Amino acid sequence: MKVLLIQPPKHFWPYISADDNFLTPQWMPCLAASARAAGHTVATVDCAPLKMGWKSLAETIKRVDPDAVGVGENHAVYSHESIRALKLAREICPGVKTIAGGSHFTNLIEDTLKNDFIDYIVCREGEESFVELLAAIPDGESAVGGVKGIAFRKDGRAVETPPRPLISDLDSLPLPAYDLMPMHLYGTSKFLFSPGGATIHHSRGCVSNCRFCAWWRQMADVEQSEDGSVSLKPRWRTKSVQNTINEIRVLAETHNKRCLVFVDEYWNKDPAWSASFADALIAENLGVEWFAFMRADAVIRDEKSGVFEKLARSGLVHVSIGVERVEQDELKDMGKPFYSENTALECFGILKNKYPNIFRQGTFIVGVRHETPASMLAQADFARRLELDYPGFHPITPVPGTAFWSEAEAAGWIETRDFADYDWMTPIISSENMSRERIEELLIVLSKRFVSLKWFLKGITSKGLYKRKMYIWWLIVTIRVLLTSIRSFVWPFKTKVYASLVKPPWYDD
Repeated sequence: MKVLLIQPPKHFWPYISADDNFLTPQWMPCLAASARAAGHTVATVDCAPLKMGWKSLAETIKRVDPDAVGVGENHAVYSHESIRALKLAREICPGVKTIAGGSHFTNLIEDTLKNDFIDYIVCREGEESFVELLAAIPDGESAVGGVKGIAFRKDGRAVETPPRPLISDLDSLPLPAYDLMPMHLYGTSKFLFSPGGATIHHSRGCVSNCRFCAWWRQMADVEQSEDGSVSLKPRWRTKSVQNTINEIRVLAETHNKRCLVFVDEYWNKDPAWSASFADALIAENLGVEWFAFMRADAVIRDEKSGVFEKLARSGLVHVSIGVERVEQDELKDMGKPFYSENTALECFGILKNKYPNIFRQGTFIVGVRHETPASMLAQADFARRLELDYPGFHPITPVPGTAFWSEAEAAGWIETRDFADYDWMTPIISSENMSRERIEELLIVLSKRFVSLKWFLKGITSKGLYKRKMYIWWLIVTIRVLLTSIRSFVWPFKTKVYASLVKPPWYDD
């Protein structure tokens, strides 16, 4: 079959553009590689780096004339654009088979299949189900019904086949098909994820089941009982160190990507793997720097054993930690009882004192049900105590499939079902004490409470080149956002200037 995978045109966050840090969407080269290995002809189109709008995408679909078109979406905010891409494909190629995948569509099967131009959903981990589905389509509905891990319409209703077990050996998967991606257009910023940014992952899944997170569910073990009910158990898997190094070598030497952004949910789960990886990367001397999302308690553990020092020597330059909240009871309610205020303080103290050139990022969740202006401002004060280089303050968002989504939906807290607003910048629910509008207003206050001239000068004079570039990028983008708002006759200190998604100039072209 001729298969076309599409990442459609999309609006940007104000602090993101195609030139800054739209990086490789990992789902696309991974699925493309598996489909190609199974003998299919595969093409990909990632519209953001190509600056391809809807008219140009339509021309591309017509030119490729695919037998099957696939989209993948893990973030609710872009789901409407993925759906629009499948509708466009069906209008141009009436006989094309349309396939949606990713956690968003996995968790909204009924709603998704109400669109009669969407034929199939690949649920949870995609490679094996996608390849089997492509093989079964020519043989009709009975063959498709035998494919595990998918959903489709049958007799006018949504049907989900039995869940597919997770891939036990990630090394059995082919190398992601980076050669099918516009690699020269990713990570082109002079300052952000420079030089040459690209994504990569060595692991899938998590060992936790945080109530606000959908992604652990996407990569969880699924157990189905006789009555059809499904239960999920968190699971973490990893590629071998050697396969990960081989992938890094391809990115660095073939595609000149020297700043790698690991998108693993829990990068530093296994200290033995981390130590072996650091040793191998140091020995290979590939000249790469790298970023990872890590857990604070694991950073502390690895510092005590000497593993973290190895990681720093191997090129680790940026660590992002999900701090979430300063209050222990809120952390417990979110499903993160293993964290505490002292855990975060100890972790970032290690980074500040021993590894000052590593960029320290922390993320916080605000707008929770018991939120007050005082408790919201306390998160910014905690970020200052942690002496972060950058704090991200995000309103809690009821993402479909999460425990928090189920609770919020049952309680009637959700105030908009327009998924274009689910951008982790726009509040979706009010708290018991604050309206959505008030939470949104305070978001800019949090950033202003953290940012200062002293903070900026300390970062811009860092001995670490990567860290200095990050501060330069922050300054340049802030000035750009301000100038854009002024040119648009918008008061530059309104929250919407910094929170609302931005339509790129080429979006409709």
